[in-house]
Amino acid sequence: MAEGRRRDPSEPFIEDAHRFPDDGQKKRRPPSPDQDSRRKRANQQRKRRNSVFQYIAVLFMAAFVLLLFTFMMERRQSQQQIDDLKQSNSAAQTLQGLIDENAALKEQIAQVEKQAKELADQLAAARAETSAAEEQVQAEEKSIQAMQWFWQINEASVRGRTKLCRELIASLEEAGLQDYLPKENSTGTDRFSPYDRYMEIRGKVIK
Repeated sequence: MAEGRRRDPSEPFIEDAHRFPDDGQKKRRPPSPDQDSRRKRANQQRKRRNSVFQYIAVLFMAAFVLLLFTFMMERRQSQQQIDDLKQSNSAAQTLQGLIDENAALKEQIAQVEKQAKELADQLAAARAETSAAEEQVQAEEKSIQAMQWFWQINEASVRGRTKLCRELIASLEEAGLQDYLPKENSTGTDRFSPYDRYMEIRGKVIK
């Protein structure tokens, strides 16, 4: 039977006419649940990246303020002690203790600076990850928009509405969304991918 015959990949991608009643109105296929799920996952991922970014930024600022405050307080205290010791005849032993304290302070400052650098590296990594996540979300949103245009173009092509098909293709390409059409067929059939089907329709209606 004709209905049971396997479709040849070279044949045009034409749906049955009874699936597209000619009511003279353009219908728009709603986004699939998979597209909504991908959009929700992308938004959740972006929120998580923003939370991580804010958390690391707060830690970085707290470490920096602590470092500055500690350094200023210790410097002031050390300077005051040095001035007092210079006026005393028995300042040698106390001065040595102060020198040891200053050395310990320098070591602490070095540790705080190391921690601050690590936090800065984490902050930079979080920024890069957030930027990548935002780019991924934008790409998925554009892919969804491109598929919405594709279904309208495919429907117009099946109905033989060449003029409308040209107008939809022009609008899609003006928005720069044609490259966001999926280039792989995820249905597991011999049908074209959305991008290949789009290029086939375009080749027919635009000379």
